Order: sequence, then C-alpha cells, then structure tokens
Amino acid sequence: MSGTSSVGQASVYEAGDQRNVKNSEQNTAERFKEGQPHSHQANDSKDERSIANRLAREEKRKDTDNISEEAQLAKKDPTAPARSHGNEPSKGAKIDAEIQAEEEEELRRKGKA
Repeated sequence: MSGTSSVGQASVYEAGDQRNVKNSEQNTAERFKEGQPHSHQANDSKDERSIANRLAREEKRKDTDNISEEAQLAKKDPTAPARSHGNEPSKGAKIDAEIQAEEEEELRRKGKA
C-alpha cells in the first residue's frame, strides 16, 4: 500500500505552484487609495486615535451647533413641528406642551422667570 501513495513526491507538484515574487516586482504595483476622508468612525473601538484626538473632535462637535430650525422650534413648542407640516400634534407632544406650560407657570409663581 505504501507504494501507491503519491503524497510528498516531487512529481505530484508543478513548478509554478509556490513561487515567491521578486523584490523588484513587489513594490511596483499600484497602491490602494490611502487616507480617504471620513475613513475613521467615531465609535470604532479598533481605531488607533489617541484620547486627545477624540477629545478635540468632541470639542469641535460641541462648538458647531448643527441643530436645524425645526429642532430649535421643537424645543420651544413641542407641537410646532407637527403644526408646521400641517398635521395634528401627537398625544405625547400635547402632553409635553402642557407640562412645559405648567413648569413655566410654576417658575413665574416662584419669581424666577
């Protein structure tokens, strides 16, 4: 049986199966596009940015308030976004407006607003 096995014999493998690339040809290939914008994700745990870089990015994010006009309007009046779109405000928005009005009234009574 041992005579019929062809494992390990040089005649089984062709010469081109395991060839190494020459050093002169190795660095001539076109490189992959490196340093693409927005390639770093803020919540990527494997990203190697330093803590200082992360803190600087958060500071920039806090400085630039990218809040839309609709979001600013919603902070003042919870029912405003629905009304601006021509819809009836949701039950939650109505409750939020009532709570906000009650809190403003409470602050007026206490003399803080």
